[in-house]
Amino acid sequence: MTLKDLPPDARPREKLLARGAGALSDAELLALLLRTGTAGRGVLQMAQEVLDSFGGLAGLLHASADDLKRIKGLGGSAKRAELVAVLELARRALAEQLRTQPVFETPGAVKDYVQLQLGQRPHEVFAVLFLDSQHRLIALEELFRGTLSQTSVYPREVALRALHHHAAAVVLTHNHPSGSVQPSRADEVLTQTLKTALGLLDVRVLDHVIVGPGQALSMAEQGAL
Repeated sequence: MTLKDLPPDARPREKLLARGAGALSDAELLALLLRTGTAGRGVLQMAQEVLDSFGGLAGLLHASADDLKRIKGLGGSAKRAELVAVLELARRALAEQLRTQPVFETPGAVKDYVQLQLGQRPHEVFAVLFLDSQHRLIALEELFRGTLSQTSVYPREVALRALHHHAAAVVLTHNHPSGSVQPSRADEVLTQTLKTALGLLDVRVLDHVIVGPGQALSMAEQGAL
């Protein structure tokens, strides 16, 4: 069934304008972006298949342009570019929010932001959110890649970047490509090592957020900081 075959009040665009975006399902919202389906497959069906391929909206938001290219109907550049642009807008909107509000006022936004940045990486990435004295975001930097341990993440490098940004505090973050976001013993040791090293510079470690596909864990919320 094409969108034209639906009753006017059931078409995504008309429904959105009449009832607001919250009235639409994920598939309907995605269909508005895709606009057209493929031969024998309406845009709503295509939108649902795209969501199913990535395990839902959260998975889609972490998809890269190459990931999207493997989906039938997204091999061309136009639709893929639009979806990637939406993802980038989401990242920038969250970053803007963190730059204008203390991170403690928006802990969910911190998790969403780092999850969008790191959640779907195929390898481990260690990054740091550098914060000003009001705990607003100055910058996010990816500092190390590969299997994390006390010896592969260098406190000196983290300290130098904190001094460069004149940071008063930091939030540490890294991803677990395996999917589990539970901190390992190495994660706990690394957190305490960095907390001690940065404390000598009067830079507070506020949190260590571990992210995976579709989920994130705050070590501060778990009482492990």
